[in-house]
Amino acid sequence: MNHDHAQQAAELLWKTWTEERRIDAIPETLRPMSRTDGYQIQRQLAEQSGQATVGWKIAATSIAGQKHLQVDGPLAGRLLANRVHSNGAPIVLGGNAMRVAEAEFAFRLGRDLPPRPLPYELAEVMAAIDTLHPAIEIPDSRYNDFCIVGSPQLIADNACAHHFVLGTATTTDWRSIDLAAHVVRADHNGIKIRDGIGANVLGDPRQAMTWIANELRQHNIGLRAGDVVTTGTSIVPIPIQLGSHILADFGSIGIVTTNLI
Repeated sequence: MNHDHAQQAAELLWKTWTEERRIDAIPETLRPMSRTDGYQIQRQLAEQSGQATVGWKIAATSIAGQKHLQVDGPLAGRLLANRVHSNGAPIVLGGNAMRVAEAEFAFRLGRDLPPRPLPYELAEVMAAIDTLHPAIEIPDSRYNDFCIVGSPQLIADNACAHHFVLGTATTTDWRSIDLAAHVVRADHNGIKIRDGIGANVLGDPRQAMTWIANELRQHNIGLRAGDVVTTGTSIVPIPIQLGSHILADFGSIGIVTTNLI
């Protein structure tokens, strides 16, 4: 995909995003045909936003999520600075069409994981992580039917990134916890509505971190010290509406909340 076509596709997606409307698909003449094309448009989309990329999200880290989106594996998207919120901050729901909340394990990098020819191993990725956080993602899509457009277009649209709430870094010794078996509870308006476990995230949130380090590496993109990576939902997404109060309880790891206004 040439630079001009990527830029035009990104401009269309960003205009759609800011106007809170939807399109069926990127026009065929500008449409990404591969993951590489998708990440090229995504990079241009971040530039269009005028916001710094402060981290990454992973979409479709569960088999159910992949079936729902009709994709054959996870997708990476960027966390834009003005879309990342602190624990307890309210989020304007606005024209969000997906209207779900997801409880996620998020990691902050302590050192860079730059692009390189050889794949990263799990131990290397874990050694680069500084802190673990409970988190909530409020995703959205700029497509009328995001389940039929395919991986390249979903990646171009920032892998359904929208708003993200980052909880306080846990003070517990998270490295000694079996994150795959760790239970997460989600409450909606004070009522327990979902339970999940870390194994719902590519088998283990740590495996998801290794996946994204290698996914980005293959596209000449690196993770940087200070980046936050949210690894995908550990629960079945919770339907939300205006006025919803969401609490995700990660037990000894901590609690994170938000209100939808």
